[in-house]
Amino acid sequence: MNKAWFATVYRLGIKEFWSLLRDPMMLVLIAYCFTMAIYAAATAMPEPLHNATIAIVDEDDSPLSQRITQAFYPPQFRPPVPLTIAEVDPALDRGSTTFVLDIPPGFQRDVLAGRQPAIQLNIDATRISQAFTGGGHVQQIVAAEVAEFVARQRGGAATGVDLAMRMRFNPNLESMWFGSLMELINNVTMLSIILTGAALLREREHGTLEHLLVMPVTPAQIMVAKVWAMGLVVLGAAWFSLAFVVQRVLQVPVEGSIAVFLLAAALHLFATTSLGIFLATLARSMPRFGMLLVLVLLPLQLLSGGVTPRESMPALVQDVMLAAPTTHFVAAAQAVLYRGAGLDVVWPQLLAIAAIGTVLFGISLKRFRESITGLA
Repeated sequence: MNKAWFATVYRLGIKEFWSLLRDPMMLVLIAYCFTMAIYAAATAMPEPLHNATIAIVDEDDSPLSQRITQAFYPPQFRPPVPLTIAEVDPALDRGSTTFVLDIPPGFQRDVLAGRQPAIQLNIDATRISQAFTGGGHVQQIVAAEVAEFVARQRGGAATGVDLAMRMRFNPNLESMWFGSLMELINNVTMLSIILTGAALLREREHGTLEHLLVMPVTPAQIMVAKVWAMGLVVLGAAWFSLAFVVQRVLQVPVEGSIAVFLLAAALHLFATTSLGIFLATLARSMPRFGMLLVLVLLPLQLLSGGVTPRESMPALVQDVMLAAPTTHFVAAAQAVLYRGAGLDVVWPQLLAIAAIGTVLFGISLKRFRESITGLA
């Protein structure tokens, strides 16, 4: 490789920029994915338990039952609605409430007498997100109120252990912090594959790829030009989204170095842009490329550890996904953006991404040469 080789790659990359500028749909997609999509993912993500509806059947009408009723308040719960025992089933059938707490007669008397009275909690399990976490919240609230009431009535001593909980990296458990950054990470992967694949297919459909074959350029130069040009577009869009949309508009704090994140993103883009070219050589048309993209992109995003921790996945899935660049990129990006990690922490992930990218580039280049030979 000499100076002329790199000059040719540079000019071919500039050609890719001009081709992208002439594609308004791709420009709209880039703008949306790194602005509105980030904002929507951050603000539209539902809270684990927010404004849950609860009704209480107070058959005891005692100070303890009233204390329990007053313990449910916003933002986790809406103010409790009083019901009679005959209104429970119709209310659940209508879907007007998610939780119905039935406090039986003589509840306070039995508690003070040392018995173990039962409280019935009815849950509408069709509202799965609230039903899953809300049941535990209701139990904790009732248990805490009963324990405090009994301690005051009997004058018991406080327990010798006090659990002090500290939330690291996200003290208020703000879902916006997670949603915005993970959407940014996922969109870096998605856009890089789409742009490089579409760039190759666009040339194939317009007939410009045949024109390149009669020019003094090699398949490696054509592919490297597409990789650096489309990778630079995505990298610039990711930096803009992180600096302006995430940090300024959404006010999401970024703990680590943006430069380290961009380094990890650049290595990741080397791998995913190569993957995009490989998929484009298999698809041969945009509709087929779109269908193939769904089969590849969903596992890359869902099984990389960005949606659920990898530790909760089957061991086979964990082992297989180590071959995917998204697994290491998600781990490195989360460590940098959430926990403020530096190069001394994330270098193993960066090394893995570079190795996987090199393999993908080699495979894609071989496949690209074969496809060009077929055209020639």
